[in-house]
Amino acid sequence: MSRRAKLTPEQAGIPVSGNRRVAGLRRSEVAMLADVSIEYYAKIERGSLGGVSDAVLDALARALRLDDAEREYLFGLARIAHGRAEPVRRRKPRQWVPRESLTRALEVITGGPAFVRNGRMDILATNLLGAAFYDQVFDGPGQGNLARFNFLDERSRDFYPDWEAASDVSVAILRTEAGRDPHDRQLHDLIGELSARSDAFRTRWGAHNVRRHGSGTKNFHHHLVGDLTLTYEGLELTAEPGLSFLIYTAEAGSPSQDRLNLLASWSAASRQQEAADRQSIARLGSAEPKKENTP
Repeated sequence: MSRRAKLTPEQAGIPVSGNRRVAGLRRSEVAMLADVSIEYYAKIERGSLGGVSDAVLDALARALRLDDAEREYLFGLARIAHGRAEPVRRRKPRQWVPRESLTRALEVITGGPAFVRNGRMDILATNLLGAAFYDQVFDGPGQGNLARFNFLDERSRDFYPDWEAASDVSVAILRTEAGRDPHDRQLHDLIGELSARSDAFRTRWGAHNVRRHGSGTKNFHHHLVGDLTLTYEGLELTAEPGLSFLIYTAEAGSPSQDRLNLLASWSAASRQQEAADRQSIARLGSAEPKKENTP
């Protein structure tokens, strides 16, 4: 229904005559474009996807001008209706721990923030620069989750200069994940929390937008080093279905690269100071005289 409402008759190549009560397409027009009956299309739109063939889904995707992410989402919903999705998770999922080889892969990336996230937008592992880049995501209401940071932490409005666009992307990624894994209890809990606490999230969730997060350019304002323009590449981890490996980089010789270098230096110095503090505490502890037991 949301895609039908967004597609005008002119975009679909349908002649318009007289007054229309809706700006988008009528059910009858989508049915005509997809070459199915109005009754059958109305049944599909109500969510009855059981038994719908791939050919019909393809025809609907073409009629509604769905992009790749939207088409994948539609077929995912159909797989669920056909009973081909993963079974409902009844046990609490175990805590994910990155493999040592994956941790090493993150550590060797020193020129930009690199991190692993899941479809719920939890940051699961980062390199040193990634931890510094997303420090506010971890130390506040975000609790290590990019969507929670986006909608529940006021600092996100400074971190994302184009906060509206960043929010749209954040919700579209969650909506995509909901179509891929509809039985994820933690995802349901997150959506419920954000819907209850953020009007901005709730409005966007109702738009039913989906998105692939592959590559592009983003602007940030980091509280320590200022404005950054970074390009990103997102890679799917074949050994860990549902997880993505993302790397941000700046153009060589640009002010953004200089600021990333500054952030890396600050992060390394901070880490060295923490290590020195721990060693000092350990030495103090070992130097304390042992208390003698008295009768």
